[in-house]
Amino acid sequence: MIASVAGTVLSVSPTAAVVEVGGVGLLVQCTPATLAGLAVGEPARLATALVVRETELTLYGFADADERDVYETLQGAAGVGPKLAQAVLGVLAPDEVRRAVADEDLAALTRVPGVGRKGAQRIVLDLKDKLGPPVGGGPARPAAGGRVLPSPRTAPEQVTDALGGLGYSTREAEDAVAAVLAGDGTDTDDVSALLRAALAVLRPR
Repeated sequence: MIASVAGTVLSVSPTAAVVEVGGVGLLVQCTPATLAGLAVGEPARLATALVVRETELTLYGFADADERDVYETLQGAAGVGPKLAQAVLGVLAPDEVRRAVADEDLAALTRVPGVGRKGAQRIVLDLKDKLGPPVGGGPARPAAGGRVLPSPRTAPEQVTDALGGLGYSTREAEDAVAAVLAGDGTDTDDVSALLRAALAVLRPR
């Protein structure tokens, strides 16, 4: 298992970053909150989990080891694979996941794109005694670049953070997200869809 990577950030995209380690560029899939803590040309350290499939190897990156541990525990719930586990952590910080499971807060879990009420019930049932109690004092979590970012509460907040990590100014990011929210046809609770739509506003073809 590749437990962590540390090196220079070569590039950042809406869903991943390339980190150069020993002359090799590693593609690491990350949540918008983690990506927001990275900057091209700057050093970064990410806790990682390597997912092995028959035809591919995928490296997932996290702000710290606790986030990675929760990611791996989430996959112990029926129907939760690597991508959905990452989606959960894209919406909820590790302690928020623990609280949601401990309190059987289905509303919090169903804020995650791809998790319906039945899926949330299954996560609570399967992980009730596996995640343990919250370990921190609040919702803030460290970003990969060493800063502390507030845990994203909504898809627009996550997308605004991610756009900032891609080099856009706060004003540009907020205006792009506002433009998408004012339009029709985009699922504003789907982080990936909202991010793609905001990038289309910022980079018109």
